[in-house]
Amino acid sequence: MAVLCISQTAHALEINQANEAELDSVKGMGPSLSAKVLNARALGLFTSWRDLMQRVAGIRHNKATQFSAQGLTVNGQAFDTTQP
Repeated sequence: MAVLCISQTAHALEINQANEAELDSVKGMGPSLSAKVLNARALGLFTSWRDLMQRVAGIRHNKATQFSAQGLTVNGQAFDTTQP
């Protein structure tokens, strides 16, 4: 039972360092959105969640909230659900 609990623990995944397979492993991301993230990141690292949401079509407040809850970070920061 302990192994099951450990495997379900959210681990931090930095979007500016994650590879395609790691991004694909985030529930709700999928290959299409992962490709958009990687293409946008190739032009420059994401500075904030706001920057990410402006540069990647398909990531808005709800997705950011979902991804952050799974441990995804931008510059080490979780998504602030109070931001618009």
